[in-house]
Amino acid sequence: MSAVLDDMDSRPGSTTSLLRTVVGLYLRDAGGWMSAKDIVALMEALGTSGTVTRTALGRLRKKDVVLQETRDGVPGFTLTQGAATMLARGDRRIYNPRSMSASDPWCLISFSIPETEREKRHQLRRRLHWIGCGTVAAGLWICPDSLRVEVEEILADLELRDMATIFVTETPLVGGTLREAASKWWDLEALAELHRDFISNCALPAGESVEPTPQAFATYVQCIDRWRIIPYLDPGLPSAFLPADWPGAEGTALFNRIVAAYAEPSGEFVRSTLRETAGAGVS
Repeated sequence: MSAVLDDMDSRPGSTTSLLRTVVGLYLRDAGGWMSAKDIVALMEALGTSGTVTRTALGRLRKKDVVLQETRDGVPGFTLTQGAATMLARGDRRIYNPRSMSASDPWCLISFSIPETEREKRHQLRRRLHWIGCGTVAAGLWICPDSLRVEVEEILADLELRDMATIFVTETPLVGGTLREAASKWWDLEALAELHRDFISNCALPAGESVEPTPQAFATYVQCIDRWRIIPYLDPGLPSAFLPADWPGAEGTALFNRIVAAYAEPSGEFVRSTLRETAGAGVS
C-alpha cells in the first residue's frame, strides 16, 4: 500500500494536526527541509512548547510524513516522497473546493470483497469516505465522476481493482427526492456542522490590514487546520441534493477571504522567523 495516506486522523486543533498543517503550508517553501529549531519556533507562535512539538514530530515520523535529516550538522526534517505527493494532492483539493453542476456525471463504485480480505474491505470503505464518497449500500458507493481517478488509485493501491466495477452515470433516479437520497448517502448534517464550525471560529474582522505578526500566523494556520478536512469530506453536491440552508458556499467564500488576507503576511512571518533562527545559529 502507499506509504502515506491523506492524514485525516488527527483532530483539528490538536498539536499533531496543527504541526501537520504547518508542515504542509511551509516546509516545501523552505526548500523541502526545516531545522528542528525552526519548527519549534513556529509552533511556539501557536502556543505549543518545544517538548510537545517534538512529541508531535515523532507522531508525524511514525505516519511517514516527515523524515529526520541532518544538514551541515543541524538536525531537521524533510518530507517523505509519499507525503510530498499527499500534500500536492491536498493543495489541489483545499484551494479548489469541488462544486458540481446539475449536469455533471456521477461515479458509482460496486464491490464485493470476501471475508478473507475484510481488512482491505475496511480500508477501502475508510478511504472512499475520506475522499467524499457516499454510501448507497454496503457494497455500492457514489461520488462525483471528477473523483474517479482517485477511486481508481485507491482500488489499485489496495489490490482490489478486480473485485470492483465502476459505473459512470447521469443523475441517479431515486424513489423520493434527491435531497432525501443525499441525506442517506452522506452525513450532510455532520458536513454542515464542519462548515458552521469553520465560519464561527474563523470570522474575519472587517477592514483590518494584516501585518506579518505571530498572531497573523497563528490565525492563518488555525483556520487552515479547521478547513483542510472539509474539501475532502464535502463532495460539493449540486443544490438539488442539499438542504436550503446549506452553509457550504458561505464557508468557501470565507476561506477564500482568509487566504487573500492572511496567506502572504503569515508567509512573511515564517520567512522572518527562519532568517532569525539562521542568524542566531542552530545547535
